[in-house]
Order: sequence, then structure tokens, then C-alpha cells
Amino acid sequence: MVPFPPATTEAGFAALTRAGLLPAVTGLLGRDDVVPFTEGSLPVYAVGDDLVLKLYPPLYRDELTTERTALEVLHGRLPTPALKDAGEHDGWGWLLMARLPGQTLKEAWPALSTEDRRRLMPELGELLATLHALDNPRLAALPPAGWTAFVAGQREKAVAHHRRTGLDETWVAQVPAFLDAVDLGTPPVVPLHTEFMRDHVMLDGGRITGLFDFEPAMRGAAEYDFVAVGLFVTSGDGDLLHRFLDGYGQQVDPRRCLAYALLHVYSNFPWYFREMPAPPAPTLNALATTWWGSGQGAPQ
Repeated sequence: MVPFPPATTEAGFAALTRAGLLPAVTGLLGRDDVVPFTEGSLPVYAVGDDLVLKLYPPLYRDELTTERTALEVLHGRLPTPALKDAGEHDGWGWLLMARLPGQTLKEAWPALSTEDRRRLMPELGELLATLHALDNPRLAALPPAGWTAFVAGQREKAVAHHRRTGLDETWVAQVPAFLDAVDLGTPPVVPLHTEFMRDHVMLDGGRITGLFDFEPAMRGAAEYDFVAVGLFVTSGDGDLLHRFLDGYGQQVDPRRCLAYALLHVYSNFPWYFREMPAPPAPTLNALATTWWGSGQGAPQ
């Protein structure tokens, strides 16, 4: 059986390819009907027509624990993949899951009519609300250990982080005062997907059939999940966000959503600026309203 490579460093993992891992994967499963998916930060493979294998190198073992816990708790309450098997080999962890039917909402989006997009928004809002309402003691194991401490830590390194991403200094200079002015308070801590986006929702025949990719799941403020909603689901379209919030059953504060976007683990504003509508003025307050305001907006 072909062994898995060590992959104990970022550089070592980055040097690997999904195709290069195939001999180890087929040996692990004892079958050769395995095809790598091209999307995702971790190696994922279609196994036949009805299974998916996800690999976690030694470097990302915490993500294995997080995703396994989330799938075991959420399945049956949300349309998440059923966990079929799990294990470890050569220091790598793996999960074998049922394959969700259909295609991702990202793949389906260009062909959806305006009415189809509008119809889906309340359903997506209900899906996220169901996740946020779940209360299971096992979910307490999800990171971070303390939400307030996590937010404080992100706040301390926010300016340096945004400079590393290449964000223009006219925006970077506004970050400290904006974060100081937004009261994030001590919100209830709920289960978070953290990447609730079109890429991670499955659609089949116009119906939502699944939500997947829980390795970055956390527990924290609900508005942290609306970072991805505003950026990657409604994409600055105020009408779509309004419909999403109708399904969710609660409004959100655009300025708090932007604050959490600035503090998000995967925050990358140069990328967002390339993909999202420009604000009417070069201020973070204007940006918050443009991207997370729920008034009428032009379809994206």
C-alpha cells in the first residue's frame, strides 16, 4: 500500500497535489473509482457515484475533529452529508461521507432566473437560522475556547493582517477607528458554519439538498456567519439580503457585519473589492451599507 506523505508543514502540504495522492487514496479505500474534486482547501475525492472522501493532513488534525463533530451532531437536523466512516492512516485523518445530490449553488447560479434566486433566499435564511438555533452539548467542543478572547485577538492583529493582504492604506487607516466605534457587545454564542456561501450549498431540481464543508465551523456571534452571506450569497444585492433575512427571521446590523468581516479569519478585502459593488463613498460606513444593507439593490 502506498503511504501518505508526512505533510507536517504548510510548505509540505502546499507541494502536494490531489492527483499525486491518488495512489495512497486508492490503497486506503481498496477501490480505484476515485476522482479528485478541484475545489476546496483540503483534498476531497468522489468515490463512485455516492460517496465522498475528505483528507486531513497531520497539519490540520483539529479540522478533522471539528468537521466530524459537526457532521455527527447536525445530520438529521440539517441536510448535511451522512458520515459513513472515519479513520487515520500514516498520520492523516479521513472522513467518508455520503455524496449530496445535485450541484453547488455557485455552479447553478448563472442559469437561475431572478425569480429563482429570490425564491431561494428565504429558504437559505431558514437553513442558517436552523443551524444557529441548535443547542447540543457536543458543539461546545468547537473552537474558539472563548469568543470574546478570539475577537480581541483578531482585533489586535487586524491592521497588520489587512496590510499583508495588500489592502490600500486609505482603507487600512480607517480600520482602528471603525472597530473602536462598533459595539460588538457580548452576543449569544451559536454554532457557526463560517463559510456559508454558494460554494457550500447543494441544489437539485431547484431544491436545496445540502450544506457541507464544516471543517472551519466555530461557535460565536451569529453575525460572523453573515460575513460570507453578504459577500458570497447575496453579493451586495440588498433585495436578496432582505429576502434572506425574512427567512432567517431577524435583522442584522450592517456595521457589525463589516466589523466581523474585518476580523474574520479568512478576511481578504482586496479580493472583495474586485468582486463586490463599490460604495458611494470611500468610507467603511458606506461600505457596510453597500454590502450588508437590506434595501433594494441591483441584482448581481
